[in-house]
Amino acid sequence: MQPVKQMAMKSNSSVTEFILMGLTVQPGLQLPLFVFFLLNYIATVVGNLSLMNLIYLNSHLHTPMYFFIFNLSCIDFCYSFVCSPKMLMGFVSEKNTISFKGCMSQLFFFCFFVNSDCYVLTAMAYDRYVAICQPLQYTTFMSPKICCLLMFGSYLMGFAGAMVHTGFMIRLSFCDSNIINHYMCDIFPLLQLSCSSTYVNELVSSAVVGTILILSSIIILVSYAMILFNIIHMSSGKAWSKALGTCGSHIITVSLFYGSGMLAYVKPASTESVGQGKIFSVFYTLVIPMLNPLIYSLRNKDVKDAVKKTIKRITS
Repeated sequence: MQPVKQMAMKSNSSVTEFILMGLTVQPGLQLPLFVFFLLNYIATVVGNLSLMNLIYLNSHLHTPMYFFIFNLSCIDFCYSFVCSPKMLMGFVSEKNTISFKGCMSQLFFFCFFVNSDCYVLTAMAYDRYVAICQPLQYTTFMSPKICCLLMFGSYLMGFAGAMVHTGFMIRLSFCDSNIINHYMCDIFPLLQLSCSSTYVNELVSSAVVGTILILSSIIILVSYAMILFNIIHMSSGKAWSKALGTCGSHIITVSLFYGSGMLAYVKPASTESVGQGKIFSVFYTLVIPMLNPLIYSLRNKDVKDAVKKTIKRITS
């Protein structure tokens, strides 16, 4: 984190804190939304922590696929601490403020976990491709060493992307308005407040986000194109059904995550679209991390069996 500290010293901003407008300014919605997102927060933490413990405690789940699911749950678990607490405070406090350093820290961890999530989902698509299209070589192509390298690469790329976004944001000047029209310190709402040129930031943000989307999308699409081609040529209906079943949960997660993410990051052109962007961002920052444990549990026979065994072990 030393580079971030050094860049923070170079910032010419006169703003020392920001005010987060939150999800809505309507008083009548504050309490219902607080209760809803508090339950969402609890479900996210409990759900992802339970899934991680389940995978850790059951040896038959110590496979590449569940190794990736474990990491996905770990990211979602940590991710929930970045946005939710501050958002919940905004519903019950008259003035929801965040310091300049706190805002940049939130932006860094937000970018880190989102970027890492994208790469982990990409690695999971590759894992499904190898499992279905190259089953005889699965243990070779998805050895523990390769799985660890894929995860290390995912976190490293996530860290690099977060450093770039945060580093260029810190170099901007914030000297007039300090009211962020969002419930967290996100890239575009912050760029709208800057009193210096944001051209380079917009260029860099587009390059980083574009690289992540293009790279991960190509790998995911090619993987599933090969899987679909392989499934079509399967003679057994049972094998066809099993192959689709192993990919179903991942397809749902990718569709929800990328779909809501792209809708949220369409550059706002009006006040109305800014509000729509906040609504869409709720899905990939708060709702999807809560849904992932359910998606991978309810649709997965191995996880259901592990739950039964764990409950039996605890109660016996």
